[in-house]
Amino acid sequence: MCSQCYNEMDYLPYEINRVINGKKIYCAGIYEKNLQKLIRGLKYHNQPDLSYYLAKFMADYWNAISGDTDFQVVPVPIFEKRKKKRKYNHMELVAEDFCRLTGCAYNPNLIKRIKDTKPQYNLKKIERAENLKNAFQLDKEKLLPGRKILIIDDICTTGSTFEEMIMELNKYGIDDIVCFAATTPFGE
Repeated sequence: MCSQCYNEMDYLPYEINRVINGKKIYCAGIYEKNLQKLIRGLKYHNQPDLSYYLAKFMADYWNAISGDTDFQVVPVPIFEKRKKKRKYNHMELVAEDFCRLTGCAYNPNLIKRIKDTKPQYNLKKIERAENLKNAFQLDKEKLLPGRKILIIDDICTTGSTFEEMIMELNKYGIDDIVCFAATTPFGE
């Protein structure tokens, strides 16, 4: 990622992208051009060093809309078998860099993926929701008291992943949640 390619990535307007289960969802950019290449390289082409650039893109957007550091950042978890195959969870790397850049607390172990789900990209909204049903489990002992939850992911298409994670947190009375994706394919 050179500085010219990084600077060509466009941000979406600094506003709520959508609301899911009463929670604000923000998306930093549209899934196209250099942002798409960045995510694909990080996620599918064994380029973990790209995590910094995605984290910076997200941190710059976050600081423009909020700058609030009173959050524990929870990256969307992947199933352990997929993590071993890929050798890393790309969103854990992004979350770690994001926290260094924003001053938020890093909390990658608050929620685990306990179901080996299919990749979401070829599924319709209803199929995505069914695929993710009961896929996550909260470890309440990992909760950092007094900090709000900021769930981060790379792409928010239908919002099914965020929705399922919100429901898991709500089961335990945790309601102070914001969700943030690097990108959405729709530019909504």
